[in-house]
Amino acid sequence: MNDTGGRGSGGDNGDPRDQQDDGHLIEVQIESLDIYRGRLLHIKLDRVRLPDGSEATREYIVHPGAAMIIPILPDGKLLMERQYRYPIGEVMLEFPAGKLDPGEAALATAQRELLEETGYRAAHWEWLAGVHPIVSYSTERIEIFLATDLVKERAQLDAGEFLETLALDFADAYTRMKAGEITDVKTIIGLYQLRDRGWS
Repeated sequence: MNDTGGRGSGGDNGDPRDQQDDGHLIEVQIESLDIYRGRLLHIKLDRVRLPDGSEATREYIVHPGAAMIIPILPDGKLLMERQYRYPIGEVMLEFPAGKLDPGEAALATAQRELLEETGYRAAHWEWLAGVHPIVSYSTERIEIFLATDLVKERAQLDAGEFLETLALDFADAYTRMKAGEITDVKTIIGLYQLRDRGWS
């Protein structure tokens, strides 16, 4: 197995922006209240001090984090999923993904979700990026992995989980995204990651 990156892959890259003083932008927590704690999401209401000394409130969601997988089949096609997303009320075309379990590394989550949702294992894994999809009101960070050398086993969907998998050429998936048929942001980022690596 080849894990070529992860959460610690960043660091000081010499960018002067990394050394600048952001004190004039930073908000300081004064008080933090738990509003709701569910099985997935934790909603908080914080009182903060703004850079000018005034106070404000911030409502946000604490999310455990997630991993998304871009699986490449032996024939070069992308393995994707169609799944009904209740909040949107639509069947969405996406790459496989799932939330991190407590204490679980992002790579382990990616490996588990790929097997559970698609029935495939991958011999080679490569970390591509970490993204915050909704910085204004969520702590969620999604780690994106490329999975290759896939071997078919058997899907192990969670109880109450219903989805179907399909194989698409990159050009087909990219065209659907450009046409507005793919609107899931993590999947869009994944497709752009592939394009930047020379896929067409």
